[in-house]
Amino acid sequence: MRTSFTPEQLRDPEIEEANGILETCVHYGFCTNTCPTYVLTRDENESPRGRIDLIREMLEQGGAPKPETVRHLDSCLSCLSCMSTCAAKVDYAHLIDRARVHVERHHRRPFFDRLLRRSLATVLTRPRMFSVALALGQAAKPFRGLMPARLAPLVDMLPSHAIGQFLDPAVFAGTRPARKRVALLAGCAQQALNGNINAATIRLLQRLGCDVVVVAGAGCCGSLPLHMGKEDAARALARQNVEAWLREKKVYGLDAIVINASGCGTTVKDYGHLLARDTELGRAAATIASLARDVSEVVAELGFEVADKKPAYRVAYHDPCSMQHGQKVTRQPRALLRAAGFDVLDVPEKHFCCGSAGTYNLLQPHTAAQLGTRKAGHIASTDPDIVATGNIGCMTQIQRYSRVPVLHTVELLDWATGGAAPPSLLGTTLREPIVKTENQQSSAGAADPGSPCIW
Repeated sequence: MRTSFTPEQLRDPEIEEANGILETCVHYGFCTNTCPTYVLTRDENESPRGRIDLIREMLEQGGAPKPETVRHLDSCLSCLSCMSTCAAKVDYAHLIDRARVHVERHHRRPFFDRLLRRSLATVLTRPRMFSVALALGQAAKPFRGLMPARLAPLVDMLPSHAIGQFLDPAVFAGTRPARKRVALLAGCAQQALNGNINAATIRLLQRLGCDVVVVAGAGCCGSLPLHMGKEDAARALARQNVEAWLREKKVYGLDAIVINASGCGTTVKDYGHLLARDTELGRAAATIASLARDVSEVVAELGFEVADKKPAYRVAYHDPCSMQHGQKVTRQPRALLRAAGFDVLDVPEKHFCCGSAGTYNLLQPHTAAQLGTRKAGHIASTDPDIVATGNIGCMTQIQRYSRVPVLHTVELLDWATGGAAPPSLLGTTLREPIVKTENQQSSAGAADPGSPCIW
């Protein structure tokens, strides 16, 4: 793509980066039919190719963007499915982030939109505050009919119940001689919505011989404010984490930073880019990013023992967009679930977003509902007993539209290796699956060259 930035504009490193990305787009259009918003609308401006044109025009002109440009950029999920199919390998992820920062700086939204975005950036990044907000939202549900039209959908999206559990700085020693010393990102919204994910992660890693550290000073990864264009807030959170983990690494050593929310993982793995121009922490941020691992990556490296073989429940595995398109982690979760004895099912149209996308289902509820219903329908077509995934946002979104219990992959792995049944399964009657013979199980394992080692 040809651009028309002035020499003065190109002296701005942010514009220079955007220009380099724009110039790689050759408009092949492979991205269009993998873009959820284009498939739903068939509007070119709702496709990555169309949005790239809008971003180029907006950045070249500078100043306040057109309202219709803001609308089309806001409707982007940042699912990054376009990057998985792009033949030219256009770095759309950083381009749309740069566009959102420009919108945040130069576009004045209506009062309620500003208030909502500021509230989300403040509340969701603070788990205890978010827990209070969840309780208040549940109490307000009976009065939904009296609420403003923009507020009612937010209350509708609240989960029926949350399992709040907050982690303070601590060291959880492994039950075997230490094989790894890892830091766990406790996360923000996840602690308020489902604390069992962190608890299951710690138990599982302890069994595998890991000392698990929740480091003082580490908190929200910054992804939620970043994807709303609040780059300064995102960088501030990233700096806090880098400084905290760097101190821990220097004093005690760290083999990995374990992340069990894929949206956070994608952001932490990109800290080297987010803080690239930070003169003090730029190099350290890249070092920290190189240590970041999804929990499934770490468990696959370690291997595990099945303590009490469960029946081969049918588990539909949903790929979070941030994991499959952002981190390219797709094989390990499936291999681990199969190794644990579950019958793993692929979901049709698995490259499509479920509609959660960070704060998207709160800011774009209509489109999110369409995508959530579509995803739940595809999941139902596999006739599963359980849905597994690796992101709290996907779990919350899919559970709203599905009758099947939705669990984090690590909860199932913890259960299979000696942990208690996940709380989400309590009170749920799972049908008795067909028990596979040893020959069937061994042949299934042999067919999957990516299966982890089972001791």
